[in-house]
This record gives sequence, structure tokens and C-alpha cells, in this order.
Amino acid sequence: MTRDEIKKIVVECENELTAEFKKIDDNKFFFSEQVLNSFKKNNLSENAFNSTTGYGYNDLGREIIEKVYADIFKSESAVVRSQFISGSHALNVTFFALLRPGDLLLSISGCPYDTLHEVIGIKENPSSLASFNINYHEIDLVNDDFNYEAIESFLKNTKVKVIEIQRSKGYSTRKSLSIEKLEKVIKLIKSIDKDIIVMVDNCYCEFVERKTPIEVGADVAVGSLIKNLGGGIAPNGAYVVGRSDLINLVGERLTLPGEGLEVGPTLGINKQILEGLFFAPSVVASSLKTAVLTSKVMESLGYDVEPKYNDDRCDIVQNIIFRDREKLIKYVQGVQYGSPIDANVTAIPWDMPGYTDQVIMASGSFTQGSSIEFSCDAPIREPYIAYQQGGLTYEYGKLGLISAIENLEK
Repeated sequence: MTRDEIKKIVVECENELTAEFKKIDDNKFFFSEQVLNSFKKNNLSENAFNSTTGYGYNDLGREIIEKVYADIFKSESAVVRSQFISGSHALNVTFFALLRPGDLLLSISGCPYDTLHEVIGIKENPSSLASFNINYHEIDLVNDDFNYEAIESFLKNTKVKVIEIQRSKGYSTRKSLSIEKLEKVIKLIKSIDKDIIVMVDNCYCEFVERKTPIEVGADVAVGSLIKNLGGGIAPNGAYVVGRSDLINLVGERLTLPGEGLEVGPTLGINKQILEGLFFAPSVVASSLKTAVLTSKVMESLGYDVEPKYNDDRCDIVQNIIFRDREKLIKYVQGVQYGSPIDANVTAIPWDMPGYTDQVIMASGSFTQGSSIEFSCDAPIREPYIAYQQGGLTYEYGKLGLISAIENLEK
């Protein structure tokens, strides 16, 4: 198939997506208004772009950023810091902040993302939660929804300190979890034991659905700034939002007891975090349009996809199921060839730290590992699923898709 033939298929599919794109644009306007209103409410001024060094005392910009995040998530408090190196790091800090020896952590969305296996102790590590005598149990989903009966039975017979819910699918074959499902299961949990802390891994899900996990009863939500809310501009960092007493614990685990959220130098990135958030509604919309187009085009070419192009979405991730090792690798390599950075590089599977299987990653991005930029990755295991996400602009996402198909069809 020639590049011109691929372009023709892409345009034909694109012309059938008017309704889906309109819904995305409506949400983009909703979230843009939300961000702008929060900036105005918190009197954001140019002074907030200044930053601190050393201990980071009295950092006006940092304080405003955290008030803005609390506004957007409808939470009591927030910690938004560049000292978090990733979403997984923020999850790790939050686990250790909320759990004590003898406590039980329960996952009700099945096995969590690969990078948390050594954090929890699913895979042995001397620094894991398990090494501190923190116990762990998981309940699998049933038909892409929570196993309400199993959760109710377990909670009525076992004392649980923290329940962790991973909304996005990670490297599993399940669907991602909607706010509607989240609300239903949190109501069940709180009806049994109101003191259980419900903690939501919200990575990839921000600015997709209009309600936040906090609005439907979650106590804490965690995410990354090199995903949705960083808008492709924030160079690193993560956030934790939720109840103020819990956020204070997270702050004291991130820094040290007694100083907590009062310290943490911003080292010149306040402007990038704020500007990234300002652009995030548009960037997330571009990512969603890229995902919807990918779903439509790849299904038209005979591949199984999840979600379908017209499904309701709760994150920016698009799965293409190849069931063939070589096709998967060629597609991911094609994404790299269509990237603005390192397009001359060929992605190959490798033993990536924190992952059980070899992983192939295409991420020719301005920020290393940024998955709000057009990127694609996959564990090399059956059924050979590509996990594609991002797209700073729809046009670049579309060009990346064309490049991926072009390499696949060689």
C-alpha cells in the first residue's frame, strides 16, 4: 500500500467522525473554561512564574499551582511537584504515606501496572511495601467492571486501610474504568466502612470525562505531569489531590516530617507547569481525536481495536490488537519513524527496568517518556497489543498514524 493510498483511507475514515469530534470539542471548551476560571479565581500573576531554590520556602507560584489543581479536581488540597519523577513515583510516595506496618492494601481493579509490582511486593524487592510488613490483596474485574459481590464479601470480613483503583488499563486487555463505575463502587465501599481510604490512579484520564474521582467520593487521586495535565510543556512532575489530612501525609513523605508542603524548590518550572495546564484541554482533545481516528482506520484495515471509534472514552489510550509479534513491532517502529525527535532511530524490544516482559517503546518526544506526545508502546507478549496514546496536535498525530501504517504495510 502506498502512502497516498493510506492517506486516502485515513481521510475517508476521518470524514465519518464528525459526531465524535464534536463531542471532544465540546469537552475541550468545558475544560478550558474551568482552567481559565481557576487562574482568575486564584489571581494568577506574572510573579508566580518566579521560582525558588534551596529549601523552596514561600514559593508563590507553587502555592498557586496547588490551589489551581485543587480547584480543578474539586479537592480540599493538592501537592504538585517536580520532585515527583513520574506518576509511578507519586503512587509509591502515596502508598508509603498512607500505609503502616500491618495495614492491608487492596486493589479492586486487578493486578496494577508493571512498574508497581516491585513497589507493592508482587515481585520481590527489599524496599517494597511487603518488606515493611504491609499486606496486599487484589480482586479482579469481571467483564470489565468491578466484582461488587467479591468486594462486599471481602470488606465485611477483612480490615482494609487503603483501596487502590487503577482507572487506565495499563498493559492489560481490559477496558479502562469510567467515572460512573468509579462512583458506584465507591458508594459500596463507603457504605461498608467509611474510614477506608479510596486512592485512584488517574493517569491518562484527566480532561476526558467531566467529573473527577474526588467528586464521586475518592479520597485521593494521583497522576503525572508528563501525561495529560502537563500539556506537553511541563518537563516532569506529578500531582496528588484529595483530603487535606491525607495530602499533608503525602507531603511529609515526599519531603520530611515537620516540613512537608512548606518546602520544595521549583527551580524555574512554575511557568511551564501553568502553561502546560493552560494548553492541556486542547492537547488532550488532540490526543483523543488521534485515538478515535486510529481506532476507525485500523478497524477498517481488519484489526481488532479497543475502544471502538464511537465508544465512550475515559482515557487517551488506544489499543490495536495484532495477534502477531512482527506486525506489532513494525507498527510501533512506524510510530517512531513518524516522530519529530529521533525519527531516524529504530525502536526494538528491550529489558526495560520495572517490567516483566520485554517492552518496545516509540516515543520521539520533546520530553523523555512523555505519553501526551504521540507515542506507542507494548509488552512483547500475546496477544501482541499496541498501546498508543498522545498527540500534541491532531495533525501530527494523524501524520504519525500514517507513518505507522506505512511501515506496517511494507
